[in-house]
Amino acid sequence: MSKRDFYEVLGVSRSASQDEIRKAYKKLAKKFHPDVKPADPDAEKKFSEITEAYDALSDDAKRKAYDQFGHAARGGAGGGNPFQGFGGGGGSFDLDDILGGMFGGGGNPFGGGGRRGQARTQKGQDAKAEITVPFIVAVEGGEHSVSLQNGSKSERLSVKIPAGIEDGQSIRLAGQGNPGSGGGPAGDLIVTVHIATHPWFRRDGQNLLVDVPISPSEAALGAKVDVPTLTEGTVVLTVPSGTSSGAKLRLRGKGVLNHKTGDRGDQFVVLKISVPKDLSEEARALYEKLAELNPRDPRDGLWV
Repeated sequence: MSKRDFYEVLGVSRSASQDEIRKAYKKLAKKFHPDVKPADPDAEKKFSEITEAYDALSDDAKRKAYDQFGHAARGGAGGGNPFQGFGGGGGSFDLDDILGGMFGGGGNPFGGGGRRGQARTQKGQDAKAEITVPFIVAVEGGEHSVSLQNGSKSERLSVKIPAGIEDGQSIRLAGQGNPGSGGGPAGDLIVTVHIATHPWFRRDGQNLLVDVPISPSEAALGAKVDVPTLTEGTVVLTVPSGTSSGAKLRLRGKGVLNHKTGDRGDQFVVLKISVPKDLSEEARALYEKLAELNPRDPRDGLWV
């Protein structure tokens, strides 16, 4: 029976890089190893086929000869020992590394054919970065970019910010950290998130607070005032008559979104009575008249 083309066996193109060839072999070796599929009578045959193909294509000199002469470059149809490349040479590696330790740490199943002293596959170290996101992005969630410096190259990654994130919390970007060794995966990137201040709003857990100034007459008589919200524009709020400075009025469901529950906190409007600094003669006379009509001391009995 004629042997299959080695590139076809590994499922790669003839222009494939050595890294692509290695990855293809690792994937197939894990899939068809006889110890993984003991019930498959063809597993050993398939594993030998892909191993021989890798041995021929992972070494530049052997690959060049194979590209020029085909299977004849390996001694005819027999092809020689399919495991010969694991004792040394450009395409050799530790099978225990390739198979990801699936033999429970028992070492190379082929009796030490791998190169001794070769570094094992190891995941890269995690990297760290910090970003400052706009207040509304922290509340509502969204995308924000982070800049990374890799040698002389600058790279920008998009970070998904979950709604309701707190200042100082971290987001993990898998595989975006430092490169691994021995063909191991890259580490992760740990992004610490800081939140920019807002000119009007501040947070208290899932609630938002905003200070709204009102005049003494609005506080005494009651009024309807315009109040900003973070995402819904301006709303009209009714201020009850006799409202004191510092009173809080609630706007339900207009606070911080919780991405886990889908619920929102509330917005609290903190009313601040604003007294004019400069009074006209007429305004002063009216305030004096008001003091005569309402002589009650607001501090009466407070300190007793």
